[in-house]
Amino acid sequence: MERHLLSVGHGYSARALARRLLGQGWQVTGTTRGEAKASGIEAAGARALIWPGTPLGPHLAKATHLLISAGPGAEGDPLIAAERGALEAAGHLQWVGYLSTTGVYGDHGGDWVDETTPCTPTTRRGRARLEAETAWRDLAEAAGLPLHIFRLAGIYGPGRGPFAKVRAGTARRIVKEGQVFSRIHVEDIAQVLEASIARPDPGAIYNLCDDDPAPPEEVIAHAATLLGLPLPPREDFATAEMTPMARSFYADNKKVRNDRIKRDLGVELLYPDYRAGLAALAEAEAAADGNSR
Repeated sequence: MERHLLSVGHGYSARALARRLLGQGWQVTGTTRGEAKASGIEAAGARALIWPGTPLGPHLAKATHLLISAGPGAEGDPLIAAERGALEAAGHLQWVGYLSTTGVYGDHGGDWVDETTPCTPTTRRGRARLEAETAWRDLAEAAGLPLHIFRLAGIYGPGRGPFAKVRAGTARRIVKEGQVFSRIHVEDIAQVLEASIARPDPGAIYNLCDDDPAPPEEVIAHAATLLGLPLPPREDFATAEMTPMARSFYADNKKVRNDRIKRDLGVELLYPDYRAGLAALAEAEAAADGNSR
């Protein structure tokens, strides 16, 4: 049977999933806003659509699976706003995945949260994501869509890690006492999504994070150590010069549990902590640098 993923907002995490699926003979169609990114999607073996701009109804009708990575805007979830009728008629879909954020949990003073923890977002971004989650759950219930929600921690991976800033001398070790963040390597996101597709459980919510919530300054320090470079100076959060956006990330302090992806999906993390993930990135960068010489 032909398997066809329609990926709306075909970004960093979705591309990692697409690489796995394309290698198994899937068809993948990814949406993007610009021609330059469309060329990159096509070069990777998927079909690209410019959206908004292209009606997605015919593509939804042909898809067997749907992944939504596009974030909410002023109108709420952009796909629901633009394509509600087509989505209501998409009961044939075998799997629907919505990529959300652990920001929906809000601040828990450094305590642990899991998928049963009430959502009390403290930031505008977190509130918008929770509203989008609710809109998708309501639509899924009304239209019979097999919806799965994935709450992602901070994403890192090839091309998205601390090494470039450490090398450039622009990395900062911002210290806020007791602050921790959870993280997830992009390849672990991809394997969780692939496992969910293979084992659908409509209505399920999954936290996607590694096993080791850690202070951000420790991650920067470890990256510098791996590169053999001096540690960036420590800066106190209270007095550090930061943009309002950067400062807002420190509003939430929590440790996120990932037991459900292991128990229900049989996932064994490729990178269970930032040390394993950064070591792999450093090794890959060194190999690429050697090959380019």
